[in-house]
Amino acid sequence: MKTALITDLHANREAVEAVLDHARFQGVQQWVLLGDFVGYGADPGWVVDTARELVRKEGALAVQGNHDMAVVRGVSPGMRAEAAHVIGWTRERLNPEQVQFLADLPLVQTRGDHLYVHANAWAPAGWDYIQGRSEAVRSMHATDSRYTFCGHMHEPKLFHVSGTGKAGDFVPTPGVPIPVPPHRQWLIIPGSAGQPRDGNPAACYAIFDDAQATITYHRVPYDHETAGAKILAAELPQRLAIRLEEGQ
Repeated sequence: MKTALITDLHANREAVEAVLDHARFQGVQQWVLLGDFVGYGADPGWVVDTARELVRKEGALAVQGNHDMAVVRGVSPGMRAEAAHVIGWTRERLNPEQVQFLADLPLVQTRGDHLYVHANAWAPAGWDYIQGRSEAVRSMHATDSRYTFCGHMHEPKLFHVSGTGKAGDFVPTPGVPIPVPPHRQWLIIPGSAGQPRDGNPAACYAIFDDAQATITYHRVPYDHETAGAKILAAELPQRLAIRLEEGQ
């Protein structure tokens, strides 16, 4: 079965539409949404409603991200000013049902030997980033799951730990299936659908094929000019529109 792993949608309708269309064309049968449905972008209501429909009608699994939590509970002291500004703007544009959907999302979901979490497995509510191998190993050591899928980092990455404890990592090539056999532990970061930050503006997501034990990372071009224009029209910070164009 093929499972689409989509994270950090960040209220970017154009990117999310492109990713969903691409995934359906690839024959995806399951969906996992790894959080941060809102923040930065200009279409929070549409993205939240789309996620709700995937959960209700297609059995998607979804977890809560830090931007989702901020909309529900309020901005944390450590959140950057521009992100905090967008959270306040977003909160005013979501209806009670949409906010409740974000509030009800769990921090962690599991299915078989798969663990799904927005930030990391050692402290999901702390929102610490997996910036390199040491954090990835810490996350994998915090769970017995063979496969951990995370968001939060806006760049696609892949980490593993062997049975002898040797760790490795690499940046995947889009469109190339990577064998991920279960005799190792794996930590998979698909990259951001709504705001990639690796210098490539194309939306990110990944497909896990459990029959083949492979993960394939994908990059999907989308109309980032329209998405950026909507940010400017909403009078949100200009830098957020520029980041979509530059992939930063």
